[in-house]
Formats: sequence, structure tokens, C-alpha cells
Amino acid sequence: AQALAICNRHGQPIAVQGGLTGLAGGANPHEGEFALSLARLNRIEDIDPLGGTAIVQAGVTLEQLQQAAKEAGWFFPLDLGARGSCQVGGNTATNAGGNRVLRYGMMRQAVLGLEVALPDGTLLTMLDRVLKNNAGFDLKHLFIGSEGALGIVTRLALQLQPEPTSSITVMCAVPSFEAATLLLREARRQVPELAAFELMWHDYLDACAKANKKALPFTDAHPLYVLIETLGADRASGMAAVERLLESALEAGTVSDAIVAQSGEQAKQLWGFRDGVAELLMQLRPCTTFDVSVAMPQMDGLVQRLRAALEQRFPGKPHLFFGHLGDGNLHLVSGPYPQAADYHAVEDIVYEEIGRVGGSVSAEHGIGTVKMEYLPHSRDAAQIEVMRKLKRLFDPQRILNRDRVVDA
Repeated sequence: AQALAICNRHGQPIAVQGGLTGLAGGANPHEGEFALSLARLNRIEDIDPLGGTAIVQAGVTLEQLQQAAKEAGWFFPLDLGARGSCQVGGNTATNAGGNRVLRYGMMRQAVLGLEVALPDGTLLTMLDRVLKNNAGFDLKHLFIGSEGALGIVTRLALQLQPEPTSSITVMCAVPSFEAATLLLREARRQVPELAAFELMWHDYLDACAKANKKALPFTDAHPLYVLIETLGADRASGMAAVERLLESALEAGTVSDAIVAQSGEQAKQLWGFRDGVAELLMQLRPCTTFDVSVAMPQMDGLVQRLRAALEQRFPGKPHLFFGHLGDGNLHLVSGPYPQAADYHAVEDIVYEEIGRVGGSVSAEHGIGTVKMEYLPHSRDAAQIEVMRKLKRLFDPQRILNRDRVVDA
């Protein structure tokens, strides 16, 4: 807060930095900006073992919080591949999601309260540890997902969850997108402990297996693959629910084949097909990656139109789709594109189509600098103007994360 007050007096712009794992360019300092790191705000101040809440500083890494919660007999469900580096302040500023949104929600759902330093040096301490507090406006929601444009999150009050003692992982081969949606509906109905429902198109799975030098999970090829995970307390009842789901799905034809992991190691191997995207990206560099969201009824048509448009414009390039079906989050990897003009042409094709179907150009990675020009595909002029007014209200000197998200 003191640093912000000094910079505000002198009009000195600041780029806020957490774990530097963001994918939208928001933490990259522009010319003339100071970089303000939160890495030393790294203490877990308190964990309530009875109420299941935690007070932590913003520079605590996600993995550090997960481990501390586990030691206290609790569970922090947000999980990302960058868990060892990303910080909970950054997770909050970008409203991070991950693989378990279907059950536990985004980071927003885990934040009970927070402390935030405003650009003028004011420190707002709103560290509620209760779910119910309707004493006036709930200001924390202004800062969750605002990407540091309105204030810097410094401390957090977080809701923990009961620690699951059983996990079941299943990979299913499905004959069509419609079959995947029917399987999701039945999984939600029949499996109370459903935590993740990941969808992978066949060419993504093939490319990921090749990049990671892994054998394909099924002997026969299938159009799409679903990865299901449950988190619960009793393996026997959880397995019984999963077996009932698979039996009915196989009979109905919504599942063509299935693998139920028999050990933690096999579960890790199955998840490797979904999480092995890092190696794939290395092989396709320089490539474009997309993090978009769209309502489930629109997703299949969107994928078909994007695939056709991209193959027509860039024949011979891989265009690989996967995502979190339960929350509408779709990822696309396409490339390589050594020419910047081609890179931007792909972005234009994808984001224009996203705008036509009423989707979001950013499901969980944020806008930062790299998606600013595409924000109007998801937010109309009135919404963007309200964002600008909020920016001008909180940061009239424009010192904090200038020219990120919106241009004030």
C-alpha cells in the first residue's frame, strides 16, 4: 500500500507480478513500468481446523496452500498444472478455474474475503470468514477476476473443503459429441461425487500421445474421448455408482469402450493424455492456443466450423480441440505459425466465430494485453464503458496494470 501511494504521487506505472504463469501477458512490464512482485507475501497466517477456512498472503503458491490444507485435514480443490509456481493472489486476480470447476466452481467460489491495496495507497481489509455477510455491497467481487487493474490483492480468506479419501478415474471412448453430452447428463445424475469431465477430440489425443511417446489407450480409434474423475469418501459406493453409469451408457451406446483405472499410477497415466499438452506445445511452436467458452448446445457446431475454416485457410496444419465439457470451456491448439500475420489471422477466425455464438474469448486465462482487441467480441460497448469507468474511479492516475483488460 505504501509503495502504491508513493507511485501514485509520482504517476509511476506498475506491473503487478505473481507467479509469472499467466497466459495473457498481463504481468509483462511495459516500457517505463516498475514490476511489483508479491513473492515475499508468502505466509499462511492461519488455518481453522474446525471451520475449514484459511487466511493466507497473496504470494503463497497454490501447491503450498494445498499441502497446508492437507496437513490440517482439509482440501483446497483448485488445481492447475502450474500449482508449484502460480500464487493464490494471481489465481484470484484471474479467477482461475482448472479441471474441478464442475464440482467446486472457479476461484471466486473459494474466496470468502480478501484484503486489497488500492492505487492511492488505501488498504481495504475485508477478510470475512463466513459465507453469509450481506452488510452492504460485497466489494470483493470487484477485484476477483479484475487482473490487478483495480487493486492488488494482498491477503485472502479462503474456504477449504473436506478432504476426499477416494478418487476414481475413468476414460471413455464415445461415438459422437451428442453421446458425450448425454453421458455428462447421466454422470451428473448418477454420480454425486463427479469432479471432472474432460472432453478430447480424437486428433488431440493422437497428437498428445505421440508428443509424449505414449501408447494410445484404446486399440480402436474413436471420434471423441471423455476423462471422468470422482472425489469422495467411500471408494466402494463411488465405484458402484461409476459401474452403474458405465453399464447403462454401454447398453445405450453413448459409450463405446471404457477403462477404469485400477491404481493411482494408472489414473495418472490416463490423466497424462489430458495434461500432456505442454510437450505438444513444444513440438508445435510457434503455435496459437485458445481458452474460450461457449454454451454446450453451440460447442459441437463451433468446433466443426472452426475446423473447416482453419483447414481451408491453413491446410496441413493440426487444429486440436479439447476442454472441460461440464463448464463450456474449450481449448484449441493450432500451428506452427512462424509468420505473425498467420498467427493473427487464426485469432481473427476463432474470436469472430466465438462472438457470433455468444461465447467468451477468455474462459479462465483472462484478457491481459494479448486479448484486449478481441474483448468486444464478448462484451458490448456499454459493458466495456462501465469497466472503463471503474478503472477511472479506482485508478485515475492509471498507474496500476495500465493498458491491460481495457484501455481507460
